[in-house]
Amino acid sequence: MTMTLGAFVLGTPDPPALADFYRALLGWQEEDRDPEWVRLKDPEQDRPSLSFQLETGHVPPVWPPRPGTQQMQAHVDLCVDDLEAETARACALGATVEEHQPQKDVRVLRDPHGHLFCLFLPGA
Repeated sequence: MTMTLGAFVLGTPDPPALADFYRALLGWQEEDRDPEWVRLKDPEQDRPSLSFQLETGHVPPVWPPRPGTQQMQAHVDLCVDDLEAETARACALGATVEEHQPQKDVRVLRDPHGHLFCLFLPGA
């Protein structure tokens, strides 16, 4: 049996809006779109894809994690060739840089709906 990653899905109170952010960030194309579900894919391949589903009760995680708070259960890691330039571009699209940064060659950011994601250099 062969198993591969088909998609990564983020819950959000506004799937189309969050998909627009990641579409601009990644340069991916939209495959499916309705108010409760949006799927993006790399123009060069169908899978894995990044999808967004409606979760009206979404609560963003606390970073860095602290006991008794909403914990991060997953995050997206994005490999970049220029950490400073891509951090600035992500922020121009609506991301914010977190104060706590655990490594010098990784940037922890938050998307417009509060999901954490990391930009990192090859080898990090």
